[in-house]
Amino acid sequence: MIGRMMRHLQPEEPLPHLLAGAAEDDAVVDCALYVRGARQPGRPTFHDAYAAARRRRNGFVWLGLFQPTWAQFAAVAEELGLDDLTTEKALAPERRPTVERRGDVTMLIVRTARYVEHAELTATSEVVDTGAVTLLIGAHFVVSVRHGGAGALADVRQRLEQRPAMLGNGPWAVAYAVCDRMVDVYHEVAADVEQDVEQLEQTAFLRVGGCDVQQIYQLKRELVEFKRAVLPLQAPLRRMNDPAVVELPPQLRQYFADMHGRLTQVVEQVASDNELLDSILQARLAQVGLDQNNDMRKIASWAAIAALQTAIAGIYGMNFERIPGLQWQYGFYLILLIMAVGSVILYRLFRRSGWL
Repeated sequence: MIGRMMRHLQPEEPLPHLLAGAAEDDAVVDCALYVRGARQPGRPTFHDAYAAARRRRNGFVWLGLFQPTWAQFAAVAEELGLDDLTTEKALAPERRPTVERRGDVTMLIVRTARYVEHAELTATSEVVDTGAVTLLIGAHFVVSVRHGGAGALADVRQRLEQRPAMLGNGPWAVAYAVCDRMVDVYHEVAADVEQDVEQLEQTAFLRVGGCDVQQIYQLKRELVEFKRAVLPLQAPLRRMNDPAVVELPPQLRQYFADMHGRLTQVVEQVASDNELLDSILQARLAQVGLDQNNDMRKIASWAAIAALQTAIAGIYGMNFERIPGLQWQYGFYLILLIMAVGSVILYRLFRRSGWL
């Protein structure tokens, strides 16, 4: 659909704000020209910055977008010569982490994550919020398209601008900085989620105030969502070190290799937390079953005690004239005594056996 809409854009039709004036577009977070690792003064339009970057050997432009619409992204796609499929993937809010080479443009998709603070874990608590960042990387440009509330890149840009030597590696330095920030956030989120798991483990078997199965299941669902953001990134990072897939500057290969190792640590921690949650869930289900079994035994015990009273009352409530003790003046009190003594005996027997 996006492709058909782009083909219907008439040449004489004014281009969206991304080309007319980046500062006027609410989807543009920042747009800057970098030459030899230094940011150039001003905030030019993407059209002007890209044109200037192409005239310089060591120049590139970084355009940051936040949830752009088709109309806001169409001009960028036309300026960079992006095909319809690349455009559709860049605008899709939910994508699996991947790295693809599409002509002269490399597309890198990374899932973002953030830990959602909560006073207590409930059956509906949101623990992990995820989004996505799509990076379109070329010889003289990098376009970052972010979807979702997690993964803001303003700090990434500021820190990278303080490292001109790293920034001098060109657009792939931005790709490294973004991925490195995402992996750091993964570590932070994993640590916070681990605390939730440990707290849940401590309260799982409390007789009073313990957690419910719904709470365990909700945390497990949130952990699975986080796992879907972290685990699939391993394959793209491995492919980044393959020269046949990505023309990565040699200076950055060791950085991406180190990042892959740190990501593996997060994956292992998430897998460990997931296994622990499975154990807690199974143990809690077994405990719930045991508690239900104990309740059923108590109900059966009281039912047996009540059955004795019902049986005696039922016999003497029958419409017969000749029943032992029926005509005796103390018969009523004797039957009450038998019922009381029988109840006490049954109660003590059930109590001794652990049913009450």
